[in-house]
Amino acid sequence: MSRGLVMSRSLEKVCPSFTLYVVAFDDITYNYFKDNPEKNLKIISLDEFEDPELLKIKPTRSVGEYCWTCSSSTILYCIEKYNLDHCVYIDADMVFYNDPHVLFEEWGSRSVLITKHRYTEEYDQSALSGIYCVQFVGFKNDAEGMKAIHWWRNACLEWCYDRLEEGKFGDQKYLDDWTTRFKNVCELRHIGGGVAPWNVQQYQVIKRGANVSVKEIATKNIVDLVFYHYHGLKFFVNGTVILSDYKIQNKGVLDLYMDYVKELLEAGKELSQTLPGVNINAASNNPPFLPLNGRERLKNGLKKILGKTIYHSVARQNMFYLHDITG
Repeated sequence: MSRGLVMSRSLEKVCPSFTLYVVAFDDITYNYFKDNPEKNLKIISLDEFEDPELLKIKPTRSVGEYCWTCSSSTILYCIEKYNLDHCVYIDADMVFYNDPHVLFEEWGSRSVLITKHRYTEEYDQSALSGIYCVQFVGFKNDAEGMKAIHWWRNACLEWCYDRLEEGKFGDQKYLDDWTTRFKNVCELRHIGGGVAPWNVQQYQVIKRGANVSVKEIATKNIVDLVFYHYHGLKFFVNGTVILSDYKIQNKGVLDLYMDYVKELLEAGKELSQTLPGVNINAASNNPPFLPLNGRERLKNGLKKILGKTIYHSVARQNMFYLHDITG
């Protein structure tokens, strides 16, 4: 919940007009936002959203697989229910730093919008996870857009599992051939849309006042950072936070992560006032072993987050951590 709240509020800061349709997959989330409405946020219950086709396959999928299965159906539901002329699916674990209008301008009159992973070479998982990322994918309510979203939904109903099988993986590898399978598809070129742990090694993050931009190291091209996808950030019950499973070296990126963790903790504190006892930040009970010693502590990684000292540590597997030292 904290991730979704932070994402929604970040979009509110930079985008003058939008509606965020949120399908709540549990009663706690639905009841909270029903009783505590957020500006520009429309909450939808699972009972409203689920249809006979989804309910039929639900027992055959894990919780995660069912969420993937529903990605396409959430878009179709919103377009049809609210008679939208377009709809974009976005992940909850993202933060918007600039108005996404530039991405919509690039999309233009085309029917479908997809975003490449843009993997750094050493992390290229295209063969497994797909060329494109289901993080920011859009459809117009026109013939080609609706053809694509119906095809994707039907494909996910038939098969959507957390494994590679016959060229399929989850809901994501279905997108691999869309530029040839469907007409009028826009493959997003703006590098500020889709910066994520698996490609951030290619960029330098630059903060000048309130503005956040990215500089592509290979080309020296500088553009506004529209959104960052904080995929893989994990909280643990012992106060440990793993930032990512990928190499994160640029200080500007580390600063973004520090700010994001602070925002998540603040949002979690706010939510906990109404929802005591709820695991707001989805903290795991299985914390990793983190040997923290003086040599591992990054000197400039010491931060103060809500009055608690945070240490930044690098593990052998190039994983980055925040460790909450409570005394």
